[in-house]
Amino acid sequence: MMDPQTLRERITLIESHRESLVQLLEKPDLGTLRIDVNQALEELDDLIEEFKLTFPEGTGTN
Repeated sequence: MMDPQTLRERITLIESHRESLVQLLEKPDLGTLRIDVNQALEELDDLIEEFKLTFPEGTGTN
């Protein structure tokens, strides 16, 4: 099982790459992949929100 600090570090890394999906979504030639990229962004945002609710800042996991 992963400790909370390692999990926090990985979520931070994932958050830092979120902008890549946003930039991809802005490409005009994305076609039907736009639906998949949009879904990935929504799921990523849900994951990040769920993590922050489960491990709020300042709860001793740092």
